[in-house]
Amino acid sequence: MKDFYSVKEFSKLTGIESSTLRFWDDIGLFCPAKRDPENNYRYYALPQITAVNFVSALSNLNIQLKEIAELRKERDPENFMRLLEQKELELDMELRALRERSSIIHARRELINYGLKVDDTQVAVMHRDDRALMLWPRNEYKEGETFLEPLAAFIGQADEQRINLDFPVGGYWDSLESFQNAPSQPDYFFSVDPIGTHTRKEGNYLIGFTRGYYGEMGDLPERMAVYAKENNITVSGPLYVMYLHDEICTLEPSQYLAQAGVAVVK
Repeated sequence: MKDFYSVKEFSKLTGIESSTLRFWDDIGLFCPAKRDPENNYRYYALPQITAVNFVSALSNLNIQLKEIAELRKERDPENFMRLLEQKELELDMELRALRERSSIIHARRELINYGLKVDDTQVAVMHRDDRALMLWPRNEYKEGETFLEPLAAFIGQADEQRINLDFPVGGYWDSLESFQNAPSQPDYFFSVDPIGTHTRKEGNYLIGFTRGYYGEMGDLPERMAVYAKENNITVSGPLYVMYLHDEICTLEPSQYLAQAGVAVVK
């Protein structure tokens, strides 16, 4: 073992980049044991391994260098514990945000991928698994209004309701009949959020597809009603419209792809 080590040698010994050691020296956070008076080269002593580990360990925990500098001058178990508790809380919040982003990505990938495989003119009975949804407050409409007015009114309240608008959004009608009567006026909106407390229950559903901008259902309500009548199918419960393709993945609004589904009881 040597008494002193160059920057390169100390970097190899500790696993800390040479550029990082130089930077920490420049800001006075961690300085070499001595400098050569002739060439100003930095030299580190072996006992400094523990001192640099303090800086490195805290830096790897994403603690700001300013905080590390303050702790370096004066620290005890109690104030360090308070710092760790604060950082743990911040990390928990970051992890929660990352999990939510992952859920958004998963939900959109699932819907987009499914939309790429469907026949957008089809009406059929299909099985659907349970799906958790975040059901929004019931919509109220004035005469002549479409979905846009209640949607716009709610968007400003989304944070208060703890609803993440980045998840895909769909429409909920109380029944197939209400969907036929007012296809541009869902009784509720919902977001495809896995922490939602409302569940579209597992079972067979009468499913239909259509393309068009939000609220433009075309002849889909009629096609679903005709299919149910011709095939002696009874449906019951709410009708859900999920947008498989929307402005996130499609430039042209006329190409938005919607799936409508209502539970089959026989």
